[in-house]
Amino acid sequence: MANYIYVGVTNTGAQVRGEVQAGSKEEVISLLRKKRLRPVSVKAKGANISLNISSIKLKDISRFTRQFSAMTSAGLPLVQCLDILASQTENKLLAQIIKQVSGDIQGGNTLADAMSKHPKAFNSLYCNMVASGEASGNLDSVLNRLADYQEKAEALRRKIKGAMTYPIIVLVVAVGATAAMLTWVVPTFAQMFVDMGGELPLPTQIVMSISEFLQSYIIFMILGIIGLVVGLMYYYKTEDGRLRIDAVKLKLPILGDLERKSAVGRFSQTLSTLLSSGVTIIDALSITAKTSGNRVLELGIKKTLERITGGHTIAEPLKETGVFPPMVIHMISVGEKTGDLSEMLMKVSQFYEEEVDAAVEALTSVIEPIMIVVMGAVIGGILVSMYLPMFDMIGVIG
Repeated sequence: MANYIYVGVTNTGAQVRGEVQAGSKEEVISLLRKKRLRPVSVKAKGANISLNISSIKLKDISRFTRQFSAMTSAGLPLVQCLDILASQTENKLLAQIIKQVSGDIQGGNTLADAMSKHPKAFNSLYCNMVASGEASGNLDSVLNRLADYQEKAEALRRKIKGAMTYPIIVLVVAVGATAAMLTWVVPTFAQMFVDMGGELPLPTQIVMSISEFLQSYIIFMILGIIGLVVGLMYYYKTEDGRLRIDAVKLKLPILGDLERKSAVGRFSQTLSTLLSSGVTIIDALSITAKTSGNRVLELGIKKTLERITGGHTIAEPLKETGVFPPMVIHMISVGEKTGDLSEMLMKVSQFYEEEVDAAVEALTSVIEPIMIVVMGAVIGGILVSMYLPMFDMIGVIG
């Protein structure tokens, strides 16, 4: 026998929660039905610990949204859609949340209100768009836009992650190989040279000095690097730290261009999606600021929001942020004058989607050969410096 926590719904739609002792989950469901309760959630006490281990990824939400959109378009009731999706969703935590959303709807809440109780799964952008869809009666089309938005965001994330994977692997291999040679290989040669006596060439002396330094301080260097990374992570969580680091990210030679283009593309796509779904410009900008992903851009959007409430246009305050290129400012200005801002923003988003693809390819094409050349130069330089004394010895013997 085990203790089970259950959530059920009465015939009037009231939600009932409680705890019961039973031999299995099926037995609890049977007991609830005898009490004329519709089971919404039944789980063993303490099961939420295992559920919390699971994380909800963007692709899980995207898949749920696409399936939800298809079901609502087919005319299925919301509760039935959610119950089916909860049974089919592989992510256990998301499945549990969907069940709770279904129970809240049966308890009299709107879909947006029920989803807003779970911000880790459904952010403010998601809930506001759903609320707009419910109010306008176009929930299926709004969900379809949301699915498109999430799929594009996930695709962009994969592209950037894929572009950085190979250089990082090459860098790790290069650093590991260099450290191994300086720590284990070079000392063997060094001892041999010391035993033979004689003056060593300058490159060999430099490599031996670096090797001795690493052998003495490598533990402290590793601890220092770990401390630096942890310190930067904590600093980034502060208001000033995030602002400074995000500003630096925008100014980096190659990565900065990619960061800027992806930020502008994300801004345009998010704002366009919200406006086309019926969300007001004030609410849309407020949500876009929270989901911008860059503190510099976020503060710029918030300043724009303040200026708009004072009667200004969007284009001029955005220009003052220094993040948006002139072409984007011009297109937003044209969109405001023609009354078709959402369509113009979508064109900007599509343009920058292509720009990000090109930037990712350029980043990959530049970094890969540089990393290979640097790795070859470092390892080759170490080997040559170790063989130079041998060449001198062979010359003396000759």
